Amino acid sequence: MNRFLLGGLALGMIALAGCNPSSNDIVVGVAGPMTGGEASFGAQLKNGAELAVADINAAGGVLGKKLKLEIGDDACDPKQARQVAEKMASLKVAFVGGHFCSSSSIPASEAYAEGNVLQITPASTNPTFTDRGLWNTFRVCGRDDQQGLVAGSYLAKQYKGKNIAILHDRSTYGKGLADETKKVLNQAGVNETLYEAYTKGDKDFTALVSKMKAANIDVAYLGGYHTEGGLILRQMREQGMATMLVGGDSLVTNEFWSITGAAGEGTLMTFGPDPRRKPSAAEVVAKFKAKNIDPEGYTLYSYAAFQIWAQAATKAGTTDAKKVAEVMKSGTWNTVLGPISYDKKGDITGLDYVWYGWKKDGSYAELPVATN
Repeated sequence: MNRFLLGGLALGMIALAGCNPSSNDIVVGVAGPMTGGEASFGAQLKNGAELAVADINAAGGVLGKKLKLEIGDDACDPKQARQVAEKMASLKVAFVGGHFCSSSSIPASEAYAEGNVLQITPASTNPTFTDRGLWNTFRVCGRDDQQGLVAGSYLAKQYKGKNIAILHDRSTYGKGLADETKKVLNQAGVNETLYEAYTKGDKDFTALVSKMKAANIDVAYLGGYHTEGGLILRQMREQGMATMLVGGDSLVTNEFWSITGAAGEGTLMTFGPDPRRKPSAAEVVAKFKAKNIDPEGYTLYSYAAFQIWAQAATKAGTTDAKKVAEVMKSGTWNTVLGPISYDKKGDITGLDYVWYGWKKDGSYAELPVATN
């Protein structure tokens, strides 16, 4: 993502949808990778936010005012994320649903805290995001230590005595998830055969794949994003490797299959229970389908973030970020994901990661039986 490091370009990538909001509007924001390798996830966050704002406004808005949505593009780059956050704060945005990448959410959260902006990430799972004790950080997803527990336990049980590779892309999210999985695996008395890093953005993984092939790797656990994960898998198959690929929530996008094709069949990944199947989401899912949008991945998580903020602001009787944050930690909020409540850190009090698998028809689905 080095092409986004130029300050002028970074500021230019902030797509602000409505630069002159009415004085009667409450300005809210959504931020994530609207461009770049993770743009499919940025689209998920944007789709969820736009429909949530439309529905909230149709129901009368918040505290008698309409919401105005600003859209920030961080391209999953930490420096650009900080600039987006500073710009949002300068616009006196009351709340931001974002970001996607943990490496963006963490630096952005500091700028939001300084600018009195409440932040709810739909997707950033690195524990550091909420572990620092900032007043303004919340999420509607789980954490990597929860996800790593599920993945590490599975690998220890299913691949004991086999050759395991743990791969990561050096990012805050990727390395964090890989290390949490490795920790659980090792605590179960199983050691990986290879622990290897690769560079996010690379396209040629010949050396890495050759190293795994020479080590007769049976399963590769991926701490990283779908673009590189899909290429690694495809190149494994091109070298005749039948190695299983297992990953985390960043593989939950139809773009993964567009990279792998049939090679993606059988790939496993952890994610929360499919919100599209929840009764609480039925009406919203129908609205998305009417727009020819599949609310996959983090789309409904983004929608839920806006629901929570709107309910908490209404209960608080103000959009003051610190007061809304206090109220958020004291209640239970009805969302498309079901009821959500928070602990003192800003983490949700209940989420169980489950297993998904890619099928031969190019779709993915929650597995009906626990894999681990």
